[in-house]
Amino acid sequence: MSITYNDAAGIEAMRVVGRLTSEVLDYLTPFVKPGVTTNEIDRLAAEYMVMQGTTSATVGYLGASSVPFPKSLCTSLNHVVCHGIPNDKPLKKGDIMNIDVTVIKDGWFGDNSRMFIVGEASIAAKRLCQVTYEAMWHGILQVRPGGHLGDVGHAIQKFAEGNGYSVVREFCGHGVGRKFHEEPQVLHYGKPGTMERLEPGMIFTIEPMINAGKRDIKEDAKGGQYDGWTIVTRDHSLSAQWEHSVLVTETGYEVLTLSAGSPPLPAFVTATKT
Repeated sequence: MSITYNDAAGIEAMRVVGRLTSEVLDYLTPFVKPGVTTNEIDRLAAEYMVMQGTTSATVGYLGASSVPFPKSLCTSLNHVVCHGIPNDKPLKKGDIMNIDVTVIKDGWFGDNSRMFIVGEASIAAKRLCQVTYEAMWHGILQVRPGGHLGDVGHAIQKFAEGNGYSVVREFCGHGVGRKFHEEPQVLHYGKPGTMERLEPGMIFTIEPMINAGKRDIKEDAKGGQYDGWTIVTRDHSLSAQWEHSVLVTETGYEVLTLSAGSPPLPAFVTATKT
């Protein structure tokens, strides 16, 4: 599969679907509190998508699994690295959770995720969430024509490991547009000047998964049963993830998955478009 270079119409369509994806997370934010189940959050998201005129890309999605994903979004709590399936277990004060949303509008896919802190979390949990957010932005700042995807991964890895965390290597960002997952693969570690050269019109996700402990992961097994999706840290340490969809512009980057409720930019970031 080759890399897609989007024209003006495609870029505008991705701006629309990116905003709509982010607005799902805006809508869900006040509902993320102790006592609420992730199934309820999933139900609210599905209803909101109907109001938007979008559909979920995850319902029935197979990917590399042999089991269709059953829900409208992913909810990954605490030591869950990614692909957590919503369930009936209530959220507890101190939980941290990634909500990962992908919606489809007019055949275009928007992909965005955020970390949520349930009630008041520990200093260590809050720091992990913040450092992971900043790591994503350090990667975004490397996006410019003539740069390389290795620049993005290196910036993320250097910042995360410099703060005492580890970077998950088995999962990566990806091209996104007319398909959920396209080329290129976007690693969150690497060496500057390596991998694909960045060119205007490329759109891909940057979505680092950062662990408080070691980077090793495994598939989760509850009661000896695997659900085909849920990935956890092997050492049971906390994990965090943030995700934006990013366009390579003629002069730099443009973050496409932004809305009125998007979290504030880190202090070192001056613009969402360059």
